[in-house]
Amino acid sequence: MIYELYGLLRTIVSLYIWVIIIASFLSFVRPDPYNPVVQVIYRLTEPTLAFIRKKLPFVVMAGIDLSPLVIIFGFQFIDIILRNILFG
Repeated sequence: MIYELYGLLRTIVSLYIWVIIIASFLSFVRPDPYNPVVQVIYRLTEPTLAFIRKKLPFVVMAGIDLSPLVIIFGFQFIDIILRNILFG
């Protein structure tokens, strides 16, 4: 049961990481903001990114937003800790 829950959680987190990566790439090309796909991607990622920017203001340096990296590293760190706790 724990293996399945961990696998499901890991899949959801992996999908969210990919959405963050896609949103980061979209910020470089500036797509149409009225495109429904772009709106969904930004609605999924912006609350988390805004939270990180608010709590850690130094992640935006010289106009470069590093909050996606902070989130991805944070998720990877949590994954490693959970894997070690659950599976020794």
